[in-house]
Amino acid sequence: MQFDNEARVFFSAKSENESFARLFAAGFLTQLDPTISELTDVKTAVSEAVTNAIIHGYENDIGMVELFCGYVGKHIYIEVADTGKGIENVEQAREPLYTSKPEMERSGMGFTIMETFMENVRIESRVGEGTRIFMEKTLAKE
Repeated sequence: MQFDNEARVFFSAKSENESFARLFAAGFLTQLDPTISELTDVKTAVSEAVTNAIIHGYENDIGMVELFCGYVGKHIYIEVADTGKGIENVEQAREPLYTSKPEMERSGMGFTIMETFMENVRIESRVGEGTRIFMEKTLAKE
C-alpha cells in the first residue's frame, strides 16, 4: 500500500517505553488534526498492543517492539509487532476477560479494548516467532 505519510520506530520491550509508544503515535497523527477523543482512542489502543507485546510476547524478557503508523487521507493504519513467543490460540486470546497471566492480575481485556477504540483489528501470530497486530481507524471528516 502507498501511504500519504508513514513512520516506523523500534524500541526495547520495557514497560517504561509504553508511554513513549503512545506519544509517538499521537505525535505522528496530530498532523491530521484529529479530535481529542480520536487521539485518546489511538493512544489507548497502542498502549494495549504494546503492553501485550512486552508482557505476553516477551514475558518481560529482552526483545524489541516495532510500531508503525501510516495514513491515506484520514484513514490511519497502526501496527505493533514483537518477535516473542507468539499466541497459541488467537481466538481464545481475543475473548473478553481471558488472560494467560492470571497470577499478574491481568484483566484479559487488551484485545477487547483495541477493538472498542479502533474500527478494525487483525492479529497475526506464530508460536515461537511473534505477533503482529494491525489496527485501522478513519478519523472524522472535515
